[in-house]
Amino acid sequence: MSYEWFISLRYLKAKRKQTFISLITVISVLGVAIGVTALIVVLAVMTGAQKDIKNKIVGANPHIVITAYGEMGKEAAARAVEMAMSQKGVISARPYIYNQVILTSDEKVAGAVIRGVDPDQESSNMDLAQFMVEGSIERIGQGHVMETVEPNEFGEEMNVRRAGIVLGNELARLLGVHGDSPVTVLSPMGKLTPGGMMPTSKEFFVAGIFRAGMYEFDSGLAMISIQEAQQLLNMRDYVSGVEVKVEDVYNAPYIADRIRDKAGLTFAVRDWQEMNKNLFYALALEKTVIGLILILIIFVAAFNIVSTLIMVVLEKTKDIAILKAMGASRGSIMKIFFLEGLTIGATGIVMGLVGGVTLCELLKRYQFIQLPQDVYNLDRLPVSMELPDVAAICAAALLVTVMAAIYPAWSASRVDPAEAIRYE
Repeated sequence: MSYEWFISLRYLKAKRKQTFISLITVISVLGVAIGVTALIVVLAVMTGAQKDIKNKIVGANPHIVITAYGEMGKEAAARAVEMAMSQKGVISARPYIYNQVILTSDEKVAGAVIRGVDPDQESSNMDLAQFMVEGSIERIGQGHVMETVEPNEFGEEMNVRRAGIVLGNELARLLGVHGDSPVTVLSPMGKLTPGGMMPTSKEFFVAGIFRAGMYEFDSGLAMISIQEAQQLLNMRDYVSGVEVKVEDVYNAPYIADRIRDKAGLTFAVRDWQEMNKNLFYALALEKTVIGLILILIIFVAAFNIVSTLIMVVLEKTKDIAILKAMGASRGSIMKIFFLEGLTIGATGIVMGLVGGVTLCELLKRYQFIQLPQDVYNLDRLPVSMELPDVAAICAAALLVTVMAAIYPAWSASRVDPAEAIRYE
């Protein structure tokens, strides 16, 4: 061990008359530790929230959407599917229908968005199927019609045929329905009569209930087969667009660009990041702002380090003079106090790193903080530690503490030994 290291570590051990300086040193270490811990936990939670929301969005929604400037018929849809499937990295492309409807049960009424999909492709690609908590997505297909005998308004028994519908769990709870319960869907896209536009309605049975984890989807999304949607919405063979699933969701913007170049002005192409850019921009901005605010804790601790080292320099003025008289250079004196400040900062960073990682693991394992899902779109506090984030936090804290140690160390190196021991 060099004598600079030996002396700097010796100065950290306070004598009886230096108890106040020792207390400030402990406060400085704890300040850095608390700041690093807070930054690690908060950024881990923000990163976890971003990942959780991304997974839910890409799980319940298409990765790329292709729509026409106007109505999309069967031929246009087939052309869009062909363009999408010709791109490398595309798993599937299929037409879909998307519109707003009103759902009624025996007890309640609720507004929702209806999606007409191909149940076979939804199930085989494990899109919505992975979120099913009751029933199955296959039951909305054409071969799963439920037939019952029920009395009509005149008391006569008649056969009733109902196709399947899949509801979000919050929507099912709001309507008060469960598996195989009857549900009536009213569409504003009805038939034109002399009295005006008359809405159409059709009865379905609850073929399944899903829980995507986002309140917006769980409380306002219903799914039926695309053939049933065309009949209900009076769309004949038209569709709303073509939804595309890709292997790597983070390559979706590049694949969308290639499809857009090939489609020209015929189709509009949007990827999942573009459709949700406001949400992800807000999350990224919030993560950055919170990180900048919390790093102020480390700056406060850095000021404590500065005041601690300045008081140590004043206390050790005679020692500095003696060391200089014995031949110690200004660089060596500066190194002694710089290493003392660095030791205080490094100790706080290590303690904060251990505390932050431990707290994140506890939050991830036990999930003892629950959130209202209708407010945050999350039912728990997600935690995801990223190595670059942790490394950036430690590097920033180390930089701040190093900068805090420079001035006191430079001030110590400027002590004049003659002046310091003149009255000793």
